[in-house]
Amino acid sequence: MENNNIFLLKHHEVLALLDGREEEIARVVAEAYQLHALHSSSLPHSLFLQFPDEPKNRIIALPAALGGGFNVAGIKWIASFPGNLEKGLDRASAVIVLNSRETGQPFAIIEGSAISARRTAASAAVAAQAMRGSVPYASAALIGCGLINFEIARFLIALCSGIKRLVVHDLVSERALRFRDDCQRAFPGVQVEIAPSVQAALAAAPLISLATTAAVPHITDLSPCAPGTNILHVSLRDLTPEVILSVDNIVDDVDHVCRAQTSVHLAEQLTGSRDFLRCSLADILMGAAPARRDEDSITIFNPFGLGVLDLAVARLVCDLASEQAVGTAVDSFLPSRKSETAYMGH
Repeated sequence: MENNNIFLLKHHEVLALLDGREEEIARVVAEAYQLHALHSSSLPHSLFLQFPDEPKNRIIALPAALGGGFNVAGIKWIASFPGNLEKGLDRASAVIVLNSRETGQPFAIIEGSAISARRTAASAAVAAQAMRGSVPYASAALIGCGLINFEIARFLIALCSGIKRLVVHDLVSERALRFRDDCQRAFPGVQVEIAPSVQAALAAAPLISLATTAAVPHITDLSPCAPGTNILHVSLRDLTPEVILSVDNIVDDVDHVCRAQTSVHLAEQLTGSRDFLRCSLADILMGAAPARRDEDSITIFNPFGLGVLDLAVARLVCDLASEQAVGTAVDSFLPSRKSETAYMGH
């Protein structure tokens, strides 16, 4: 690319580049976590644009810079409008802008919803592997039948060999039925069942993924869970602070997750301490902390969702696009040196 051009990647191009690359995506996500833990990143707090008259809707800016082999800066600008589902639209829409670390100039604009969903799913699957301990997973329960849990199912099946059964639940029964049918088509050989309640789903498998649109905690009791259950608390606001305080907690970044009224943030407000957070996922990946507190504890991964993950996967997408000659180059998108010099001459 010339230094005043910019590269565009559309949604369908991103999907085609990422399809079938679950292990590679998980690898770059794990690498991004470790680089962040080694301070080879810059990660300001996410900025939430909220609307006083529409409290369920928000648009979030996630700026970040990532070193190592990625060597990129950028931002994800992602909207979450739950009411879109009733309009036949996706809940989330996003764009990612990548900037050069050498010049600061933007060099790529990428449709971001596919990257966001798959980096989230990869993060969950990496955590599921890291927390597993000595017992392999044979089944997983998915609470919330939307895009995120569908992608989590895809990554769990790809990365956690042995999962042959999914149990799904959603407050809207029609959505659960569609989700079951979609999973059966996408994952042949995997049995898919619908749980009649959240409690039934919690009891159904040793690995549980919570990916809902809940704005306030609604799960007050984990007693249906078997000892040693692992929970991927992806939506971050499903569990009451009392539940959080009763389990073994792992996070992606302590400072990031303790804000925005997440369940973890509420638990911190309740106790005035963060002592209930045992370690980060990177600590486990790098061997600085054990996978579990003990074999019988319920262990929960609480990921706020870090912009460095979006950058890592977006960098991968750009590299693949370059190799495969995919995408559109927009000539002279940025000011040229010639035009800037001419302006300065005036």
